[in-house]
Amino acid sequence: MLPREEELRAEICEVGRRVYARGYVASNDGNISVRLDDRHVLATPKSVSKGFMTPDMMVVTDMQGRKVAGHRDASTELKMHLAVYEMRPDVTAVVHAHPPLSTGFAVAGIPLNKSSLAEIIFSLGSVPIAEYATPSTQELPDAVKKYITAHDGLLLANHGALTCGQDLMNAYFKMETMEHFAQITLVARQLGRENLISREEVDRLQGLRDFYGIKSPAPICTDPSAVSGDAITCQFVEAPSSDGPRIVPSPVAPPGLGGAAAGAGAGEIRLTYRELAALIADAVRQVTRDA
Repeated sequence: MLPREEELRAEICEVGRRVYARGYVASNDGNISVRLDDRHVLATPKSVSKGFMTPDMMVVTDMQGRKVAGHRDASTELKMHLAVYEMRPDVTAVVHAHPPLSTGFAVAGIPLNKSSLAEIIFSLGSVPIAEYATPSTQELPDAVKKYITAHDGLLLANHGALTCGQDLMNAYFKMETMEHFAQITLVARQLGRENLISREEVDRLQGLRDFYGIKSPAPICTDPSAVSGDAITCQFVEAPSSDGPRIVPSPVAPPGLGGAAAGAGAGEIRLTYRELAALIADAVRQVTRDA
């Protein structure tokens, strides 16, 4: 075994520990992989908790998913990872998990594509939803292929989330970024007001993205017709046009997020004191756990 492979096995275990510790997976959920070279992939095994893996558990396969080395079998969702590698020669690592808030948006059918945070425009651009497909079947990689050429992060309808990157930690940090974005988006909508960065400012941020050399598989676009076909070539960000202010109230009311929202107007989401207290308590628990 080459030293680089030993390092990657250990790094997969570290990423697995992080996704498990942050609650992005439960039980044996999720899978992680990394390219070893042009012909081989190192992947997590099936039926093992990502928080308790050891380097010797990893499986080496070829680019068709056939096992080359390892005492265990690779994850049954490896096909999805191989589809990413096929479509994105620049990608060397893939992380699939079920982070609760991002997956909640995936279940609700709500993409994370509004221009609410400058940092997200810089890094992910937008996070679309790949159509529902039965896990572990060819349907899933086929659904992923449509979007992965233009995006480093996807929501998988009624399933979870997927991120990819130039190395393992880069792919993992994009999963962290996506979940953080989902949390901020949810809180803003529960508070009843989602101000967006204007289309003109998004264009400026796109320019800065290029200036600072932030790598991205596709440019940002604000015209929804640009992503209406089968070939997705840009990262659609929903941003209102403005002839002056850089921050503009969302022109579309966010969808209701629970029974307490009934009767709320203009995108307002009303919470009872009990619901708000529960939301704050959950946030405090998460911050305390991650500290």
